[in-house]
Amino acid sequence: MATVVLGVTGCIGAYKACEVLRELQRRDVDVHVVMTRAATRFVSPMTFEALSRHPVFHDQFALGESGEIRHVGLADAADLLLVAPATANVIGKFARGIADDALSTLYTATLAPVVVAPAMNVNMFDHPAVRENLQILRGRGVRVVEPGQGYLACGWLGRGRLAETADVVAAALAALARRRDLEGETVLVTAGPTVEDIDPVRFVSNRSSGRMGHRVAEAARDRGARVVLVSGPTALPPPAGVDVVPVRSAADMLRAVEERFAAATVVVAAAAVADYRPATVAAQKLRKGAGPVTMELVRTADVLGSLGARKEGRVLVGFAAETEDLESRAGAKLEAKNLDLIVANDVSAPGAGFDGETNAALLLRRDGSRVEVPLLSKRELAERILDEVIALRSGRPAPAGVGGGRG
Repeated sequence: MATVVLGVTGCIGAYKACEVLRELQRRDVDVHVVMTRAATRFVSPMTFEALSRHPVFHDQFALGESGEIRHVGLADAADLLLVAPATANVIGKFARGIADDALSTLYTATLAPVVVAPAMNVNMFDHPAVRENLQILRGRGVRVVEPGQGYLACGWLGRGRLAETADVVAAALAALARRRDLEGETVLVTAGPTVEDIDPVRFVSNRSSGRMGHRVAEAARDRGARVVLVSGPTALPPPAGVDVVPVRSAADMLRAVEERFAAATVVVAAAAVADYRPATVAAQKLRKGAGPVTMELVRTADVLGSLGARKEGRVLVGFAAETEDLESRAGAKLEAKNLDLIVANDVSAPGAGFDGETNAALLLRRDGSRVEVPLLSKRELAERILDEVIALRSGRPAPAGVGGGRG
């Protein structure tokens, strides 16, 4: 039986959390409730205790029946943290790492997936601070159930009321189903740029930040896979719970992935490997002269082509960052590199380039399926890429609305 911790915050939609709880129970889910102090002004804790048959947690300093620290014990037991309704206040706390009550403290302690269903006044929902906080949460993999539109309790008309119970429950069940669906798989991910030295000071590289590959690694980890991340130089912190292998050049990356390829069942090659390197590397810094300098470039190691040539039963996902002829160039790369899936993105499109937390993509599969994916956070794209990987491993048709990108 799955365990869901249901967070209830202080707004008029708190009463609907009772319906969410009952619908989850009908689907054989064990529900524990955590309430903010403001939520207890709208619904009595006794109501949730009667429905859930568990004590309601609303005092962050309270100990459990066996003396354990409640927020740690519940955080560890949870298969999912679902917050419905989620006010602007708790969304801000989650985004900024503020842990000053039972619910926000539990959020910072759990490794379970998180789903939030915002509910607030339309102007509050549209406020730049709330929008930014939601984007931060999406970037961390938090699923946001968009609020409904209509008459609000404050008398305003617009978007902001808690989503329908069926939609909230469906999002929770989808997150639970996704929880361990890569257990037993070893996912090898490449990320970031490669750096090709000119001399001890200068180098040739590209604009990749490594974010897409890091988000794929984090998502695969959270879905139960053993993850190996081979990453070129980035400013990103290494993901916890992932075997990180730092590399510098294309040759370094090829050597690292070939050494780990045999153990992998899935390979997601999100790295932006430099296509060219200087023919020679100067032992000392090249001195600046009066005239122009000509440098000979030669091709780097073909990391993706090498993997495609020895793919065997593995799922191999590649990426194509283009500025024109996106579909034709990505399709040609799909065939040339013997890929199962290619995720192509136009890096010249607003919000879909390098070094951002969002991307839009075109996903092409060997069976000819084609899906255009709108602008999403890179973590959301990572989840959808892995949904596609699961479908490929099982031989199912391509899921609708799947996509990804590189950056």
